[in-house]
Amino acid sequence: MGGASIWHWIVVGVIVLLLFGRGKISDMMGDVAKGIKAFKKGMSEDDEKAAQQPAVSEPPRPLGHQASAGAGVESPAGERKAG
Repeated sequence: MGGASIWHWIVVGVIVLLLFGRGKISDMMGDVAKGIKAFKKGMSEDDEKAAQQPAVSEPPRPLGHQASAGAGVESPAGERKAG
């Protein structure tokens, strides 16, 4: 009960063919294939653009976080540098 037998699928197929016809179904399948090809082409173009762009470098740190070279400056480990 509730299962679709082979006869149900045959009837559905015949109705679909009567409504849309063989030509329309093949046209729709061709349009679907064109859409898939266009999607793949767009994805490959995005990958090519990403590969051509230079790598993004790390943004500069604010001046308060940079250690300056000089006498009496503490290193991040808390040691004093001689300079």
